[in-house]
This record gives sequence, C-alpha cells and structure tokens, in this order.
Amino acid sequence: MLIVLAEATMGEGALDAAHDAMATMLAASRAEEGCVSYAYAVDVLDPSKLHIVEKWTDEAALAFHFQTPHMAAFQAALGSLEVEITELAKFQADDGSPVM
Repeated sequence: MLIVLAEATMGEGALDAAHDAMATMLAASRAEEGCVSYAYAVDVLDPSKLHIVEKWTDEAALAFHFQTPHMAAFQAALGSLEVEITELAKFQADDGSPVM
C-alpha cells in the first residue's frame, strides 16, 4: 500500500473558495479503483493549514489518479487561489495492524 501525506497552506478565503472543488475531488477520488482512503483535515491550531492523507493499493492506482479528469479540474480550480503545498511525500507500507 502507498500512503501519500501532504500539507498545504491556504491563503485568506482559499479554503472556503475551494470547498466545492475539494468535495468533488474527495468523492471522485474515493470512487477510484485502488483508492483505499482519501481525506482532508483542517489543522485545529492553524486553520490556514490543510492536511491531506491518501492511501492507494499500489503505484499504478496512484499514477492513474494523477491522470484523471477530476484531478485536472481540481488543479484548475485551485490554480487561481492562494494555495502553497508545503509538504508532499509518499510512503510504502504494509496493510497495518491494530495499535492496541
């Protein structure tokens, strides 16, 4: 499994302006074959910071994701907003196990 972790800093009003595009992206990404999980979270201590967590079955699923029309539409929608990706990394992991 691949885990993608990203962090973005959203400028004034960008989170509200991106809401519909983000909701569309979440729904479309979660429906993709190979998507295990896809989520956004606003940082409790810094509401301008957005955390993105994605889980994919493999590299092929992630590569397909980057080529989808909803990814292109999402990038276009965010293109006019003040959004800075401050972290972006992928990690190879097993399927995990319970913590407790």
